[in-house]
Amino acid sequence: MTPHLISVIGSSPGVGKSTLCRALAGWLSATGASVDHFAEADILVREEFRPVAEEFADGSAAVRPETLTAAVRAYVAASTAAGRDYLVTDALLPFIPSLVAWGHDERALCSFVDRLSRVLGPVPVTVVYVHDDPAAALRRAVAREGAGWEDWYIRKLAGSPGTRSVRDLSSAAAHLRAEAELTRRLLARTPWHVVTVDVGTLDAEQTFASARDRLADRLGPSACPA
Repeated sequence: MTPHLISVIGSSPGVGKSTLCRALAGWLSATGASVDHFAEADILVREEFRPVAEEFADGSAAVRPETLTAAVRAYVAASTAAGRDYLVTDALLPFIPSLVAWGHDERALCSFVDRLSRVLGPVPVTVVYVHDDPAAALRRAVAREGAGWEDWYIRKLAGSPGTRSVRDLSSAAAHLRAEAELTRRLLARTPWHVVTVDVGTLDAEQTFASARDRLADRLGPSACPA
């Protein structure tokens, strides 16, 4: 049986994407289903993504789109062979922030997303898009991680070809707003089901409840615990 891929992505740091991803993986595991929780950092250590890690580390600090699609194909094939029911991934696809930072324009991104859709083929895909105003989310990220994180994040964006206009948190928020609109346009090209969770004033538990209830409608009551 082909696993259901649930990709949890966020509009910016600080929206609670990783927290939600862990909660959804735990919730689905409670059914007795076989669930693979693919954390964001796993992309550097998973066997199927070794070519991605090697290419990123070869000095260019970028990865070819074809390498990403090949890794996704290998990951789904290995997960199917292992009998996984759900793949709950943290920022795994469709890789939009990375591709934007590496300098790919919207035309190239459209082509990539179309290829990725074809690679996934009959695999059911649900994208959980966690969204908030980037300025508010970035303030939360700085409060959580400390001032050193702010400096690191700005340097990371400013040092990448596609995000060199970023100079401070204000310009980072402007970039993330534009990226959110791009993400919506690109997701609209796909056959994937998209669940948007607007965080706003929601806490982590409320965010999880919102995503859980909407996923339960998608997956069906027999697949999900109460």
